[in-house]
Amino acid sequence: MDARVVRTRRSLQQALFALARERGIDDVSIGDIAERAGINRSTFYQHYSDKETLLADALDAVAAEAGADLEGIDHWSDEPPKVLVDFLAHVDAHAALYARVFLEPGYGVVLARLREHVRVAVRDVVDGSPRPQREVPTDVIAAGVAGSIVGVLGAWLEREPRESPAIVAGWVMAVVLGPPVEPPTA
Repeated sequence: MDARVVRTRRSLQQALFALARERGIDDVSIGDIAERAGINRSTFYQHYSDKETLLADALDAVAAEAGADLEGIDHWSDEPPKVLVDFLAHVDAHAALYARVFLEPGYGVVLARLREHVRVAVRDVVDGSPRPQREVPTDVIAAGVAGSIVGVLGAWLEREPRESPAIVAGWVMAVVLGPPVEPPTA
């Protein structure tokens, strides 16, 4: 992708996060985002069709920056992966924005994209898991677990006070992998 396109999109994503933090996502218009990013509205529409698509891309970029790749997870570790804790710290820092996305209607594209990313990551974890699978196809397990993880994050965002990202990462891993099992002996 052209470097100017990447820069403009990144600027729009950062503007959206900053404005959402200041006043809430619902009170941010396309014009506000364009103005904060230092572009005009027509340039915005050259890159995004609407605010929801921009938000979905912005969340994807955050996950990518955090290195949100669950490959190579140590299934026997007692600690949740750092990448998950880091991503949840980002969610916690922008809790009002994420609460709006997770808990209120109107952001279906964002949730659908997040659920798909989680589904793919969970599928990869399940495929690499040392636990034997029953007669349930991996894609079905992954879809169910992805929905559960989205539910865990939504429930966490409703809590006051919210638990730390490290605790929630442990919850997510428990949902993904089930209760801990002892590693096989050599």
